[in-house]
Amino acid sequence: MAADKMHADEVDIDAALVRRLVAEQFPHWSGLALARVRSSGTDNALYRLGPDLTVRLPRYPAAAAQVEKEQRWLPWLAPQLPLAIPVPLAMGRPGQDYPFDWSICRWIDGANPEPGHLHDVSGFARALAHFIRALRTIDPAGGPAPGRHNFGRGEPLARRDRITRRSIAALEGEIDTVAVTAAWEKDVAAPAWTGTPAWIHGDLSVGNLLTKGGRLSAVIDFGGLAVGDPAAELFVAWSLFPADSREAFRAALEADDASWARGRGWALALALVAMPYYRQSNPALVARARHVIGEVLADHRSEG
Repeated sequence: MAADKMHADEVDIDAALVRRLVAEQFPHWSGLALARVRSSGTDNALYRLGPDLTVRLPRYPAAAAQVEKEQRWLPWLAPQLPLAIPVPLAMGRPGQDYPFDWSICRWIDGANPEPGHLHDVSGFARALAHFIRALRTIDPAGGPAPGRHNFGRGEPLARRDRITRRSIAALEGEIDTVAVTAAWEKDVAAPAWTGTPAWIHGDLSVGNLLTKGGRLSAVIDFGGLAVGDPAAELFVAWSLFPADSREAFRAALEADDASWARGRGWALALALVAMPYYRQSNPALVARARHVIGEVLADHRSEG
């Protein structure tokens, strides 16, 4: 696998390819400056096109199904949400040695929050909870159920058991597998969601949140969008917030014990899968995954 690739089946994408695609399919934008956007994201390559546009191209087949979903739903969701989200302006088609559909969206300015460097962590937690609650209240009728298009985010947590245990085994010697197994077994045993499925973003990681002036200003990358168990949305609590602000996040969401446990289980499961998969290709993501595992284990220790 090439040094800059994260998946065995990832296609080649560079600025020259993107220029050809834009020139062929959207010639009115072909004269704009093009620059790669460096990101620890794993599903899409991003290029800034002029001052106002973003070109977003799936890196590999499993991410390709996200394009049509985002084109269908984001323009409808955007006016109903309290923060900016990327709204597609155009949909590109395969061509010029590139096999997938792709998107051109409006560029959104902002910086990713840095864990440990937020001025008002509890206020940030409440603002993110407000966004999640707004998303949950939108009519879910017709929305996509969890599946391959979003890597199962929002499906019953118990369906993650096999892959989670396989990841724990792959990390023998790198983490405390006994403690991690006990934590997983406790959270995966939480009562399943029996309420109405709700809209979830599906990937509220640090890289998909934008700030301006220290305040949450936008949420990007809706490749994980689905209608499912809203507890899957909660994993951000263990990746971004320290314990005291995590409680502010939980209170703002009014999360019950079972939902909170499933959310913590999601945080652990996703971190455990990420560590061995991205061990060589995405060290920033692996570092965040290790941090999440530590936070989850600390949570369990505090509960006794």
